[in-house]
Formats: sequence, C-alpha cells, structure tokens
Amino acid sequence: MNKLRVSLYGVAVLPLVLCALAPAAPAPQAGGNSAPWLKLYRANALSRKFPHGSAAERRARMHAVAYSRFYTKKFDLSGLPNYVPTSHPRGTLTICGNNYVGDSPLGGWWKRAFQKYQPGIKIVYHLQTAANAIPCLYEDRADIAIGHQALFYDDLSNLRLKGYLPTNISAVTGSYDVIGWQNSFAIIVNSANPLTGVTMRQLDGMFGSQRAGGWVGTTWRPDFARGPEDNIRRWGQMGLKGVWADRAVDTYGFSLRYSTALEFSDDVLKSSDKWNGNLLAFGNYKRDGRTYLESDQIIDHVARDPGGIGYIRYHEDLPKTVKVLAIAKTSAGPYVPLTLETEQARSYPLWGDQSFWVEAKPGRRLDPKIFEFIRFVLSRQGQQLVERDGKYLPLTAKVAAGQLHRLEDLEVGRPVGQTTR
Repeated sequence: MNKLRVSLYGVAVLPLVLCALAPAAPAPQAGGNSAPWLKLYRANALSRKFPHGSAAERRARMHAVAYSRFYTKKFDLSGLPNYVPTSHPRGTLTICGNNYVGDSPLGGWWKRAFQKYQPGIKIVYHLQTAANAIPCLYEDRADIAIGHQALFYDDLSNLRLKGYLPTNISAVTGSYDVIGWQNSFAIIVNSANPLTGVTMRQLDGMFGSQRAGGWVGTTWRPDFARGPEDNIRRWGQMGLKGVWADRAVDTYGFSLRYSTALEFSDDVLKSSDKWNGNLLAFGNYKRDGRTYLESDQIIDHVARDPGGIGYIRYHEDLPKTVKVLAIAKTSAGPYVPLTLETEQARSYPLWGDQSFWVEAKPGRRLDPKIFEFIRFVLSRQGQQLVERDGKYLPLTAKVAAGQLHRLEDLEVGRPVGQTTR
C-alpha cells in the first residue's frame, strides 16, 4: 500500500462461507491505549491551553497528524486535465468550512499554486469547522464552503433564505484510514461470523426498518418506502446455516446526533431515520483520561458479540476478533473489499468525499472567480497537491471529468442539483 505505517488490509471477497465457527473470545479495547498511531491524536501541552473541543484545541492536538503524509502511493493522475485559465478575474474569494483543509498544508498549497495562475484573485480562508460551512454560504459570508454532505437543516435554511438548495462539486475523495479526514466507512462483524460480503440492500435490511419513504435533500420520496418483509433480523436470512441460522442480528453504530450516522443513513437507508430497533448507538467520551472513540466502542462490542454487525470509521490496528466485510452494490456483485485503492477509485460502495459548495442560482452564471478556483482544484495540478498531502485521496480522471461537466453547467447558469450516489 506504500504507507508509512502498517495496517490490516486483508478482506475476503466471496459473499458467504457457509460454515459454523466457534464464538470469538472477548477482545481488548480496539487499537489499545498503547497503539502508536493513537499518540498522534492525544492532548499535548499546547492543546491544553484551549477549551476542549474548540477549533484552536483541535488544531493544536491534531497538528502532528495534519502535517504527516500518511500515503506515499503514486496514483495515476495522467488522465486529469492541466489547468489553463479561461479568464483572469480580479477580486477576493472567501472560502470557509472544513478545518482539516486549513490545518494541514493542503489549503495553503492550493492557494499559493492557484495564485501563480490567477494573481488577481485574493483567497481568504475561514476554515474553522465543517459545521458552519453551509451557514457561511446562506449568510453571505463566503463564496465557497468546503464540507461533507449538507445536513437537512442546512438545506432547509438555504432553501428558506435563498429560494434554492446549495450545489456541490466533489473536490477530494475521503481518506482510507486517517481519523478526521473522513476515513472510510467499514462494515465489521465478529471474526467467528462466516459472512465475508454483504450487499447495500442487505445492509438496509439489517440496519434499517419498515419506512414510508426517504429523502433527497428536502424532497420527500414515497417511492423509497419499503415493508417489514425486507427486514433482516436473523443471520439465517443472510444464508448462514447451522447454529447461525436463528442467531439474532445485533446492530451497532454511531449516535444518531452525529453527521456520521446521517451520512450512513443517506448512503444505506435512503436518508430515512427508520433504524433497526435493536441498534446500540455510541458517542465519544472520556475514559481514564482519554477519549474512547465511537468506532472503538463499536469494535469492542462486535468483538464480544458473535451476532454483532457494526459500521465504523475505519482505522488501523483492528483486533483479530473482528473482520471487515466486502460490499456489493447489488446481489450481482462484485463484492468489493475496502482498500486504499478501492476507496480512491470509488469502486467500494461506501466511499466518502468532501465537496466545494456554492450558491448557484438557476439561470445565473457562476462567479468566474469561483469557476476558476474549482477548475484548478479539479485539475492535475490541484489533485497532485492532494496526493502530496497524503491524507485525502485524489480524484480519478473519470470522477474529475464528471465534476468538471457539472461545473461547466453551473458556469452558464444551468441547474445541476446536489450529487447523490
């Protein structure tokens, strides 16, 4: 994988291995308090000077991670277009949102490289937190916001104040396993479970429940309804035999107040809030003076529960008492394992990304400063800097071409809507 550290990447790609295995023994805390990579995230002398959880505290605590290059792999970026300006507008471009872009060198690299091509555009960053990315837009405090999928009330506020929804252009693919940089969703089961792969519909069946519909942005979709017959509550419904056939499917995930849970719902449950009633949902808390991550709590519960299945943000050093499932979009396959390569290629169905969000009013041309900056980031020069930073993953030529097409539509005032899977 050409990483600076060693991770557990092995995953089988067959959907089922129909054999009964002995239940796993209880596992220690995932990763363990002594895991070397965890030390990069712990409080330090500088971070303790600021209120816990504040932007300043997080910036100081995450500094070592932000300035580390985790991936040294060279991706094929030859198919990406070179940036050639189409115009040379002048003025200030204000960009707000995702602190991880500003806390790492990436934001500064983008700014300096772009201004070599566009010296008349002054870039001003306000990259404190993705939590205020969309509000910065509809409150007219920024031209571009950087963040994850807009939350329901972000969309609703934008609609109420602007009369339309914000529009996104995917800028980078999420990290494989770097915590904070939108590390990958992974589906884990107890290592004793014979299952090795799962489809998106089966994930809906296990984590979701009967529903009257779902959402696309602020639009309710009754056609997303499904009945209780699609619920999967026993492992026998997944094709497992013997002692597994009648074993309950126990689900574990993030507290539903987290954007991570909403993102999983968007990807798997048609943006529904109808979850399996047995879901145990977790939040970060302090234990023995250290943060006990939600994902690690989920890992520890699944490691102790032969019938458990959980969704987590993937990180290295998973215990051998859990395993990561391959995922297929449909029952026809293929079942794609989670790897650095499948996340970057977006062939793994639960890939993540960070987008540039703009206020693109239908029928009105996009501000040329916005158009030029986003074109630069989608270019080979912009994505080479993503690769150099080594945490987010660069776009493939195919993904970049699709986003450039959306951007070109916006540039002439054609509406494109928000991207969905």
